[in-house]
Amino acid sequence: MNVGVIGLGARIAALVPEFRDVAPDLQFAAVADPSDARIGALGSKPVARYDTAEQMLAAQRFDMLMIGSPNHLHLEHIRHALQSDTPHIFVEKPLVTTIDQSLELAELIARHDGHRRLMVGLVLRYSPLYRALRQAQADGHLGEIMSIEASEHIAPYHGSFFMRDWRRNREFSGGFMLEKCCHDIDLYQGVVGARAMHVASFGGRKKYVPQHRPDRAPAYLARMSPRWNGQDDAFSGQGDIVDYQTAIVQYENGAALTFHTNLNVPDEFRRFAVIGRDGMAEGDFIRNRFRVTGSDLGDCICDLDPVTDAATSDQGHYGADRAMARDIMAYVRGEAAALPLGCVDALEAGITAMAMDQAMAGMRVVDLAPVWAKLDMALSAKAFA
Repeated sequence: MNVGVIGLGARIAALVPEFRDVAPDLQFAAVADPSDARIGALGSKPVARYDTAEQMLAAQRFDMLMIGSPNHLHLEHIRHALQSDTPHIFVEKPLVTTIDQSLELAELIARHDGHRRLMVGLVLRYSPLYRALRQAQADGHLGEIMSIEASEHIAPYHGSFFMRDWRRNREFSGGFMLEKCCHDIDLYQGVVGARAMHVASFGGRKKYVPQHRPDRAPAYLARMSPRWNGQDDAFSGQGDIVDYQTAIVQYENGAALTFHTNLNVPDEFRRFAVIGRDGMAEGDFIRNRFRVTGSDLGDCICDLDPVTDAATSDQGHYGADRAMARDIMAYVRGEAAALPLGCVDALEAGITAMAMDQAMAGMRVVDLAPVWAKLDMALSAKAFA
């Protein structure tokens, strides 16, 4: 199976071994990237390198493409991929960085069979913990979802990385909520089973600013190195992403979500409490725990501590990287009819994240109904009548 890569970023380089382990027949034949810094990650066999996606797609044909360029380049690269005859296209999250780009991509999806061809790296949908949550829901232990409390709390070693990397600039990343937390927003959208309708949000930056620069550089600054367009100073004040944010979401079906992220949590966690009419599910990806409790009797229905063994939980994204590679290859080979999420799910999660930033910037509640109407039009044949 012939694979081409557009944008060999650190994320795609990390996924290559996972895909190789589940599909030894994969041949990474070419890469479109102005740098050859990570080309060794594709293996020892010769790999053709091109400066642009257009050059690569004009020169070779592929069974699958993997897109891992910086976020602001995704739309251009997805367009080239969809306009080619490549049957399967994997795109690292987020798909795009603005509402307008979301609508443009929706039209491309409609024109070029993107529903079938596009696969998105919202990897936590494949995680053992999320699958346990969905199974509890399918088994009827939760009932209709009422509300969700969730968070992604990030330690300073990781938070400071965002302030030094290209992701610190919204023009490249689309903002922190989109870049980092779109995983979580997607997960809970999947649990609720409805689109977000009203969004409010508040946040800012209090840690990574010049006036709070420590006298001595913290040791954690050495743990993650900035990449393309990076800089060494996490406390420069450069960039325009936040280091803390809260959001409130009301969905079409009346369910509500509260979500909190912070980049300065010394004992980090990524957890949720999903509360339904019949029961409650609590989980923590980092602490590797999951518990379901019935509402009326207070009985413990399920208690997994740990959810997976230590070896699995220590793998990429709590074991989800390997699971995603396995499921995607099964889909590509025709052994699986569908994946845990589609490209429209990813578009909807991204739009919700963007709405959170719009609400925060404008100090207002964002009504997403007009956006969904435009999205549906773009995804339908009416857009091309």
